[in-house]
Amino acid sequence: MARLVPFRALRPTPEAAPQVAAVPYDVVNTDEARALAAGHPLSFLHVSRAEIDLPPGTDPHADAVYAQAVQNFAFLKARAPLVVEEDASLYVYQLQMDRHVQTGVAACFSLDEYESDRIRKHEKTRRDKEDDRTRHILDLRAQTGPVFLTYRASAAVDAVVDRTGGVGATHASPLPLFDFTAVDGVRHAVWKVDPADHRDLIAAFEAVRSLYIADGHHRAASAARVRQILGGKGATGEWDTFLAVAFPDSQMQVLPYNRVVPDLGTHTRPGLLAILAERFAIRDGPAAPTRRGEVAVFLGDHWRTVDLGTPASGLSAADRLDVSRLQDLVLGPLLGIGDVRTDTRIGFVGGASGTTELERLVTSGQAAVAFSMYPVSVDDLMAISDAGGIMPPKSTWFEPKLRDGLLSHVL
Repeated sequence: MARLVPFRALRPTPEAAPQVAAVPYDVVNTDEARALAAGHPLSFLHVSRAEIDLPPGTDPHADAVYAQAVQNFAFLKARAPLVVEEDASLYVYQLQMDRHVQTGVAACFSLDEYESDRIRKHEKTRRDKEDDRTRHILDLRAQTGPVFLTYRASAAVDAVVDRTGGVGATHASPLPLFDFTAVDGVRHAVWKVDPADHRDLIAAFEAVRSLYIADGHHRAASAARVRQILGGKGATGEWDTFLAVAFPDSQMQVLPYNRVVPDLGTHTRPGLLAILAERFAIRDGPAAPTRRGEVAVFLGDHWRTVDLGTPASGLSAADRLDVSRLQDLVLGPLLGIGDVRTDTRIGFVGGASGTTELERLVTSGQAAVAFSMYPVSVDDLMAISDAGGIMPPKSTWFEPKLRDGLLSHVL
């Protein structure tokens, strides 16, 4: 079962929400965060990436950065302002990107279930990233960005969500706490669930067999570490749970996570093309693969489709993914790319940037070759997670993304 816990959210006022809401801390680097927050003193990036308010070149993990985050958090609480709900509640959080709409439930979720793998993972975490978010939570005494969860769609959950609000609501819904469109064109709307519906929603989630982390593995792992520091397993404090928004799998949108390589290693462009043509079926275009097993390659001035062929029998579900096979058949043996977690000769571009960004990187000389991938499915993620497997790094790009700062969980 999945345990759903109401919480007293720390949130901006409706008028301040568009100014406070910020992209997740881990989808931008320091320079990008600084540019996005410039001229926006209420942006939550001043809290989640506080190094942007310190001199350029400051180590993002320096003591001064966490001290600045605490100072900026206090500023936001006073000036936005941020307010704490009087009563613990559950929330409905809806995202709309063009015609795509997905509606999730924002709540606190059980760290016991996370640690016992009833909340399933598909990625390994890095200790340095865990250290960063663990200290961020401890110093702020708050979880300030939600984990992105998914689950197999439930009619019982849908029934309660539809009573609350959003596109697809079955009747006139209450006014949302927030309803605004961010600069990237994504609409964010949040409603409080009627207290009379809490019991039904909690019961509906108790019938959900498993939850799956789609995005936010480091946030969840850091919350678990904070619990050990503050109270230990079995403690009854707020640290027993972590903040997340759970969306039904039927509404999830997964975009590809594309690859770029800055050089061709020992190969010339014609030489690499000749080797690819020897090993795979190749044809011209298009920029985006049309099916699983195909990878689009931008090398020179146009796109070519490389057919990776049928996976060998006996491969695990994770090894059959296109990102794994590209690594095993091309990036490793031909371009000398080793462990993609640590190799500096590979870059990753989220699918929201589109294939034009891949073309720009190659034509500008910042990359020598780009690989456009076919997206991994949510079914793949669930199957691999259920089997206890680990997906390759940078396999999935979920879009649209939640915004930090709208709902925080105070410890």
